[in-house]
Amino acid sequence: MTSEKRRFIVFVLTGGFAAGVNVLARIALSFVMSFQLAVFVAYLIAMVVAYALSRKFVFEPSGRSVSEELSKFAIVNLVAIIQVWLVTMGLRYYVLPAIGWTLYPELVSHMIGVASPVLTSYLGHKHFSFRAKPEQGTQAQD
Repeated sequence: MTSEKRRFIVFVLTGGFAAGVNVLARIALSFVMSFQLAVFVAYLIAMVVAYALSRKFVFEPSGRSVSEELSKFAIVNLVAIIQVWLVTMGLRYYVLPAIGWTLYPELVSHMIGVASPVLTSYLGHKHFSFRAKPEQGTQAQD
């Protein structure tokens, strides 16, 4: 197995764990806030978990500070949370009612929404969040 394939599999596994945190947090948060807000807040909680797991198990050290990596990680996840929210809300309020789905519609739509950005997030984190910091003295020549 190539190291790239192994890295993607570990990313999916750690992301799956963070997705579980996301869904469980959303369920708990739904008791104290609206479904829409709970999806957003749960995503933020899971993002911190995903960052820690990605940094520890998936990507090589970038040579950047935690704050720089986490900032870049947050930017990639800003795109992903928009995708998660749109997929989740689209399924919950349009697709599932249109097909007559009534079995746990919030849970089903949220789980599919959380899974939707796996490839785009992997590529964003690989090429942006955890990209190796250029070594001192090696700048691009124009």
